[in-house]
Amino acid sequence: MPFSAENRKGTISGIIFVAIFAAAATMIADISFIKNLGLSPLVIGIVMGIFYANTLHHHIPSEWGNGIVFSGKKILRFAIVFYGFRITFQEMMDVGLSGFTVSVVMLSSTMIIGSWLGYKIFKMEKDTAMLTASGASVCGAAAVLATEPVLKAEGHKTAVAVSMVVLFGTISMFLYPVLYETIIKPATGFLHMTQQEFGIYVGGTIHEVAQVVAVPASIPGAPESMAHSAVIVKMTRVILIAPMLIVLGIYLSYTAKKEGGEATKAGLTIPWFAVYFIGMVGFYSILVNLFDLKAAHPSDLAVMINGLIANINKIDTFLLTMAMTALGMGTIFSKFKGLGLAPLYTAGAMFAWLVVGGFIVTKVVVAAFS
Repeated sequence: MPFSAENRKGTISGIIFVAIFAAAATMIADISFIKNLGLSPLVIGIVMGIFYANTLHHHIPSEWGNGIVFSGKKILRFAIVFYGFRITFQEMMDVGLSGFTVSVVMLSSTMIIGSWLGYKIFKMEKDTAMLTASGASVCGAAAVLATEPVLKAEGHKTAVAVSMVVLFGTISMFLYPVLYETIIKPATGFLHMTQQEFGIYVGGTIHEVAQVVAVPASIPGAPESMAHSAVIVKMTRVILIAPMLIVLGIYLSYTAKKEGGEATKAGLTIPWFAVYFIGMVGFYSILVNLFDLKAAHPSDLAVMINGLIANINKIDTFLLTMAMTALGMGTIFSKFKGLGLAPLYTAGAMFAWLVVGGFIVTKVVVAAFS
């Protein structure tokens, strides 16, 4: 336990260590030159974390590792819950059936394609293939950890899957802004998307929630609607992990009976932070409607509430920066050695499907519902 008597001091030290990095990333992001490049503190934080992980990580006490892991998991989920103060149900309705459909199609197709490619084509062990596919199809490392008890997989298989998610999720975080600026940007890109379409595309195809938040923040002049669409679609994917795990459990039970073995029994892991996020969106929606927070000429009370929410969002951005920095600190390139090429091929193939197939699916679905 990270906050048990013997681990508490190391955990707190690790969290403070991450917070110092996040504070530095925030200050760097505020430099005019960096700000003009459109680099958010989230992006700078993960770059700093990766640099640290591959150069200086052996110079700090190992006990601090608990605090770094805590920042990359618990603080991340806490920050995502409070991201709900930026989105209303009206904005969720604006994304509508197109966003939901993209989420369902990309989750199910990526899970099926990844599992089949890993097991049948690249000859990976079945559990490892499914874990890797779950991370790419739903929400990165959190999905891998949620799928592990359903499969009853060994720890080293989970580590392989998480490594692939971290590698390609990080690549996507830097690739998507470049794609937007070069070939997707409205009016100038030859594969143009509207800003809302691009938000749906980002939310429907990128691995981690924090990476989805970081992409629109990395695009100069990106409107809030792009970020909102991305996060709404991404959280839809996260919420869909519950039915995915139910279907997976039924499938494993069916195949076990068919092969003459015991049916697989595992408790359902619900991503509660996604449920709390929806609750926070509901609370913020009530505040917006009750006090007319988005009015052209808000009342004094509305101004005060908006000021409070603005401060909450600043704190939330800092917590997200901490989480991204911590994820970067876990990206040690030497971990990828010795894994063999099968996981890399599988994760790379799913990444190609997410980028290319996700673009096509988003364009087709949005056109169908427009």
